[in-house]
Parts: sequence; structure tokens; C-alpha cells
Amino acid sequence: MSKTYRVGLSDFWIGEYPVTQALWAYVMSDTDLADPSYFKGASQPVEQVSWRDIDRLFLPRLNDKTKNNRPEGTYYRLPTEAEWEYAARGGRYEWQNPTAYAGSNHLEEVGWYLENSHGQTQTVGLKKPNRLGIYDMSGNVWEWCSDWYDTYPDLGKDITLNPTGPTNGWYRVVRGGCWNYPAIGCRSAVRSNDTPENRSNNVGCRLVLSVPPIQ
Repeated sequence: MSKTYRVGLSDFWIGEYPVTQALWAYVMSDTDLADPSYFKGASQPVEQVSWRDIDRLFLPRLNDKTKNNRPEGTYYRLPTEAEWEYAARGGRYEWQNPTAYAGSNHLEEVGWYLENSHGQTQTVGLKKPNRLGIYDMSGNVWEWCSDWYDTYPDLGKDITLNPTGPTNGWYRVVRGGCWNYPAIGCRSAVRSNDTPENRSNNVGCRLVLSVPPIQ
């Protein structure tokens, strides 16, 4: 039987859509990584970007380009695994109507997967959003999280605040399933992983904007 834990999260904003090829190209326009995706389309999710591409290249450039256009003290980053799952499940509304996928018990309503993707990624936002108004958290592309991957530790019954995973490892967490996975792999609870250097046409990312603590 799977374990459940009590987790507390500080406020954060998360992207309505996965990072699109248009956004990626804008940020990376003068680099060799401006157009990395295998399936081309400005409004399709960017893919074939590694965790390291995002962490070491894309995010620093994005934060520099937007430093005068976002609230003071905030910055863009990848979500933690806990933040990703909280958002996918519908946040504080999840208890009202728990669903297997991000917004529905029927994946075809909310996501692109093996049975309906026609063998490629699709334009973001075409399916129904979840209760938080977030699109494509089940299917289309796996999404990198900031955490190193490992089995969940025994956290006990106390609330763990803002968990970030282990301090080191070989793999980074990916969540959400993708266009060439069966439905079971797109459930909000499913965890997977990839090496941080790997680029794949079924793995992309979603942004979080951090919120500074209230003084």
C-alpha cells in the first residue's frame, strides 16, 4: 500500500501552461539551444531540454530578462515535487472532488497521451484545466521538478514544511506523464525520473514564480 504524508507549502505561483517553444525561443534566442524541440510548434511545449539546460541556462537568462517586470524579491524556478503534485491535484480544492488525473478521472478530457496524441506533442491549453485553472499537468510532456529522485523517506505523522527531496542523487524527478505513455503513467500520483543531462522529446518543464515570505 502506498504511503501518504502531511506536507505544508509556502505560497507560490505556478505556470498555467508548460513552457512553450515560443517562450523558450524568446529567452534563448541568441544561443545554440533556441530551437531544441523535435515536434515543432510555437504553442507546443518545449522538449528535448535537459534539467541542466533549464537550471544553468534558461532560468538565469529568464530571471535576468524579467528582473524589471516581476514583483521585487521573486524569481522563476522549477517546482519542487511537492509543489507540482499539490498544483496537479487541484490545491486546496482537491479534497472536494479527488481525481486520478489533473482535473478529471477521464484522461482524454484533460490530457494528451498514447491513445489520443497522434504520436506527438500538442498545442498547450486545448484540453480542460484542473480546479486551479492549470492545463496539461497530465500528459503532453513529462515536467522536470527541482528535486533529486529517491524513494520517499519515512516522514512520520507530523507536517513536513516545503520538502525538497534528498540532497544529492543520480536522477531528477519528472512528473505528469506524456504523449507516448499510457493513461496509468499520467496520474497525478505517478513519479518518474531522468538523468539531469538527458534530453528527450517527451520531457519539458513548467515554471514556478517564488513568493518571498511575508515579513
